[in-house]
Amino acid sequence: MVHAILDEGLIGHAAFCVDGQPYAIPMLYARDGEQLYMHGSPVSRLLQQLVHGVPMCFTVTLVDGLVLARSAFHHSINYRSVVVLGEASVVRDEHAKQEALRMIVDHVVAGRSDDVRGPSERELKVTEVVCLPLREVSAKVRTGPPIDGKDDYAIPAWAGEVPLRIVAGAPVPDEHCEAAVPSYLSSYERHRA
Repeated sequence: MVHAILDEGLIGHAAFCVDGQPYAIPMLYARDGEQLYMHGSPVSRLLQQLVHGVPMCFTVTLVDGLVLARSAFHHSINYRSVVVLGEASVVRDEHAKQEALRMIVDHVVAGRSDDVRGPSERELKVTEVVCLPLREVSAKVRTGPPIDGKDDYAIPAWAGEVPLRIVAGAPVPDEHCEAAVPSYLSSYERHRA
């Protein structure tokens, strides 16, 4: 379940504390086996801290639907989520760093790394990649209809679920693009596990 949620998600939130101040930063990521890879600028507060092994939390949440009950108290959301706790380490090996960046690109759009230029030496120098092991991980899932109180079933309000999902629109090329839309974009969708 943990792997399926991480593989379907696009953005996670990395959270950590510096001098008692909490921070949460949205990040792209990729999973490879029991490792999560994230990247960013070496001058960002997050990456500066993670390089030094600061304890962190990384969360991913997929919203699957609205749950509307007959009472406000019982409204909810159907979701799947993962929380990862641990300490990230810096990826120093250049080949491993390039592979991690490739995985991040392909996590967002499978096959994209084969069509684009990889990072230059300069771009690699201004990008930090960290790896967070999936050692302390939990998943939480909420599915199904609302659970109203017995007396609330008599209330004449609509109750049920409103499914939600990410749907890609038609690709829009930039003004300098002359290439045809690749098949992985014309048929793009996030696969639900």
